[in-house]
Amino acid sequence: MLLEFRTKNFKSFQDELVFSMTPAPKQKGLDYSVFKEKVGIKNYNSLSSAVIYGPNASGKTNIIGAMDTLKHIVLRGHIRNADTKSRSNPAASQLELIPNKGDTNNTPVDFSIKFIDSGYLFEYKLSLDLGVFLDDEYKRSVLSETFYVNEKLVFSRGKELEHLEISVIKKYSSMVNNKEAKVAKKLAQNNLNSEELFLMNGFKTMFSSKLVSIINDWFEDKFLVFCRADALQVLPSFSKKDTILVDKTVNDAAVLFGVNSNALGYLTPNEDDEPKLFSVFNEKTVVHAETFESYGTVRFVNMFPIVLRALLTGGTLVIDEFDASIHPMALMNIISIFHSDDYNKHKAQLIFNTHNPIFLNSNLFRRDEIKFVERDEETSRSTHYSLSDFGTSGEKGVRNGSDYMANYFVNQYGAIKNIDFTPVIEKLLEDRGVK
Repeated sequence: MLLEFRTKNFKSFQDELVFSMTPAPKQKGLDYSVFKEKVGIKNYNSLSSAVIYGPNASGKTNIIGAMDTLKHIVLRGHIRNADTKSRSNPAASQLELIPNKGDTNNTPVDFSIKFIDSGYLFEYKLSLDLGVFLDDEYKRSVLSETFYVNEKLVFSRGKELEHLEISVIKKYSSMVNNKEAKVAKKLAQNNLNSEELFLMNGFKTMFSSKLVSIINDWFEDKFLVFCRADALQVLPSFSKKDTILVDKTVNDAAVLFGVNSNALGYLTPNEDDEPKLFSVFNEKTVVHAETFESYGTVRFVNMFPIVLRALLTGGTLVIDEFDASIHPMALMNIISIFHSDDYNKHKAQLIFNTHNPIFLNSNLFRRDEIKFVERDEETSRSTHYSLSDFGTSGEKGVRNGSDYMANYFVNQYGAIKNIDFTPVIEKLLEDRGVK
């Protein structure tokens, strides 16, 4: 369960971005959107969903891209480039694409994430020296790295391992006594690598592989981040040639959505190929789904298993352009499932960006669930804020029951841009002598 994500100097977010999934104070209403989780003797609340608005190129996707980049860095365990380039988020594999392109001062790139899993509150912070934009030859280094469990500092490192308190994680530590821990700390210090994360290397190997396994599994299996609508797909893990794999749950949903064939299934034409989605008419007749079904149907079938995974595992699903090519009624129903105590048993979260104003609805989302991003035209810097930041009083106050959609389109909340293409058309007609 995600509580907070932060980043700084990530692309257009030169100033610190704080993306909070913690309910804003004093906000009431739509209590089904608030999860409650107890860790030790403390209670924590989180939002079940968030929707992000803003004009094109404002930085909405950069929020999702930053989350995805941190996820990949953690899972790799280092800040060297990945061997395989990411098509959906190149910055996750080519870190020279991360720094703000206008910064020439080698400003550090910062990440921070706070989440709850397996009964523990984890907080992990990274500060990285990645050089300047497009400098792929720069010698990168981890400037600082800190790790907290249940709000207690476990370790911090800079150039050296500055703090290490194993007693905080005694249940998951492989250390027998303090003497053994001191020897291991010295060994870890001598093997500290400036390009590697201590959490995923020395700490994992010497102090607590079990705890790091929980964190690794959360990033890999429960932090489901998709930076592009066309990348929203998780292929089944099978490669048996000429065998159709049909998921009954997904197909039942596809029938409700409006599939045109008898069924949809995955087929591996050759053992070395990835499974591909096919429309199934009978045992002998199948065709590529993309040539027979609508784009919206194919996208829904690619998306729905990921929605199911989040619901079954209590994952945090983060999607760019959630509403692309899918009817609003289907999207509304998925959102209502995430908001339902009856169906969202494991406290899964849904975060997405959109241009569709239909979600600007006080009966659907709380003010703290509605997020905005806008970019300054002069500095090209993005800023992020929530509808709840406006408060409830004064000229720009936002009250429960307000017409959020109408107010957004009259620019009461910002994060909207008036676009007029007529001067371009007039110039074109003029150049061609059209009167």
